[in-house]
Amino acid sequence: MASESDLNIFMPVLAMMLLTMLVWITLLYRRLSTAMSNGIAADRLNTPEKVKELLPEKAMAPAYNLANLFELPILFYVLSVYLSISNLVDSLFITCAWGFFAFRLAHSVIHCSYNKVMHRFAAYLLSSALLWFMLLRAVFLSL
Repeated sequence: MASESDLNIFMPVLAMMLLTMLVWITLLYRRLSTAMSNGIAADRLNTPEKVKELLPEKAMAPAYNLANLFELPILFYVLSVYLSISNLVDSLFITCAWGFFAFRLAHSVIHCSYNKVMHRFAAYLLSSALLWFMLLRAVFLSL
């Protein structure tokens, strides 16, 4: 049975899932409101190419961010499960997991708002560094 510490690794996992949901809601809201306010009929948005062509960057940014949330975060989810079932969870892993979430949150906020590339890249790089540290530490502790 998993200890309370092992289960604590899943709080940042749930936070990541909620972030993904919020970005999806933002995507839906921006696309629908943009299409309706510009009189764009739904059937004109029948391919990704047409969506990109007809909707402005501000309406597209959440879609790009949502795609990002299904890249490296997938490794985070799987690693969190591995840490729990292997009884490797400790306070350092939990701190890193929250850090990963915090930088992914910053990345999403930047991407879906003012979208300054270097700010977004810094958040991405820091979240990635935490994830790679967690992975390497898990491998080392599993040897």
